[in-house]
Amino acid sequence: MANHKSALKRVRQNEKRRLANKAVKTRVKGTVKSVRQALEAKDAGKAAEALAVAVPIIDKAASKGVLHRKTASRKISRLAKQVHELS
Repeated sequence: MANHKSALKRVRQNEKRRLANKAVKTRVKGTVKSVRQALEAKDAGKAAEALAVAVPIIDKAASKGVLHRKTASRKISRLAKQVHELS
């Protein structure tokens, strides 16, 4: 465990950020899951709606630095491709 005042503060900051990042990642996973469930159900309309909700959430995670920008781009691209193939 850290002993210096600055190191203790750094531990507190890291924990706070870890929890915030975890919340964002969980939200991304949930929206991606909703798109995938609509795809499995072969519901093109619902899949397109879910994708429209998921894209800004994934982009926001990338802009916050929780996801790498290319990872976010890849996720969006793959989901969009699947939705497009369904419709």
